[in-house]
Amino acid sequence: MRSIGIIVRGALALLALACLAAPSHAQGIRARQNIEYRLIAPQPVETGDKIEVIDFFWYGCPYCNELQPALEGWMRRKPADVALRRIPAILRDSWAPHARIYYALEQLNEVERLHLRVYYSYHVEKLHMSEPDVVVEWAAANGIDRKRWLDAYYSPEVDAKVERAKELSAAYTVGVTPTLVVDGSYLTSGRHVPANDVRDIVPILEDVIHLARQRRSGR
Repeated sequence: MRSIGIIVRGALALLALACLAAPSHAQGIRARQNIEYRLIAPQPVETGDKIEVIDFFWYGCPYCNELQPALEGWMRRKPADVALRRIPAILRDSWAPHARIYYALEQLNEVERLHLRVYYSYHVEKLHMSEPDVVVEWAAANGIDRKRWLDAYYSPEVDAKVERAKELSAAYTVGVTPTLVVDGSYLTSGRHVPANDVRDIVPILEDVIHLARQRRSGR
């Protein structure tokens, strides 16, 4: 009997150690509601079974530009059950030309090649990317035929997407850029970074993705 008791106590001790060594996701989540993130009125999710992350950005935003390397690094290692969407935020009319650049690139299937290049051209080369004449020359310098660029830039499809971006920026209550929204309900932004280092949005994003995953699984 004594040996059985020793075995039972040993098994319980090992179980306790295992619990300590493998904390739950809930214990590991450090992001706090209304501090590192906030809830918004639920919005439709367009990524189906995958957890949706929306990057609301503005090419003219220095903080968006600063975030890009960290966000690109996260995209290379993001979980398989997560999908990223980009929406150019339009918080004032002067931002609309930059949204038009993004949607023209999207229509020409050039986003992956030139998205970061737009940031570089604005923030490093100091090009006036809100001016159509400047942008068409920029497109040509980056290997896009001028006529193809202009046809896309002024197309009805891009017009409609720019208007939709205005509506979505309001619907998701985007107040600053960068803003990241997870699964249509969880919002974090530059305002939610405690140490004023915009790159710290990425660990917050990862925590919020855990929350969205738990909600989806009913936990």
